[in-house]
Amino acid sequence: MKYQTLVVEKKDRVGLIMLNRLDHMNTFSTALAKELNAALEELEKDGQIRVVIIKGAGKSFSAGIDITEFSGKTLLEYREWIAWMEKMTLTIATMGKPVIAAVHGYAVANGTGLLAACDLAIAAEGTRIGTTAINVGLFCMGPAVPLSRCVGRKKALEMLLTGTMIDAREAERIGLVNKVVPPGDLDEAAMELANDLAAKSPIALQTGKRAFYTMADMEYAKALEYMNEMMAELCTTEDAKEGVDAFLNKRKPQWKER
Repeated sequence: MKYQTLVVEKKDRVGLIMLNRLDHMNTFSTALAKELNAALEELEKDGQIRVVIIKGAGKSFSAGIDITEFSGKTLLEYREWIAWMEKMTLTIATMGKPVIAAVHGYAVANGTGLLAACDLAIAAEGTRIGTTAINVGLFCMGPAVPLSRCVGRKKALEMLLTGTMIDAREAERIGLVNKVVPPGDLDEAAMELANDLAAKSPIALQTGKRAFYTMADMEYAKALEYMNEMMAELCTTEDAKEGVDAFLNKRKPQWKER
């Protein structure tokens, strides 16, 4: 598929998606929202790809939704438009392959939502992050969903209600990003993490991610029962047998492609 608002590349077992609306700080237009979802689905189906990285071109990750598309819609049109803006959140959560955000510059409003929706995140020092819709009479409704699952309730509400920007170090402290690196090291750090994940058993990685998201909203005892069942199923796979044998015999495991 040819993309107008993204650059999509494949490097060995890693899929790279770069938001590419340079003149608009990589804001979410309808076209970008649809193409991002399509790119995620394309990479999920690609049997050679095991991990996905999302980053932004130019000086920012993403400054949110393109407000030039805001005005003049009916309620039904707003519903459809907003659904596209947030569709990537659910797509990432239902993918088997891990998705890493490599964030720099500004990750604002829907940019914060995308950051929070990704499974893992690395941020460049100096990155500014915020759910700022409250400052223009709106509210970051969609981003609130993944954000509230990354940080505590009071911190999430503080960010959502005040619109205050935080820096990368604070985002790391509250659990919104996993690691902060110098700006010049961002791409290398993201690729290093992606390659580390890509070296794991594909079936274990993908089954584990899907199971994690499934159990996250379950009642405690049911979640434990469900995860025990998923563990039992994993124990029957060829990769599990190969991994245990490789560990016992001090050799590198040879995983099956999936």
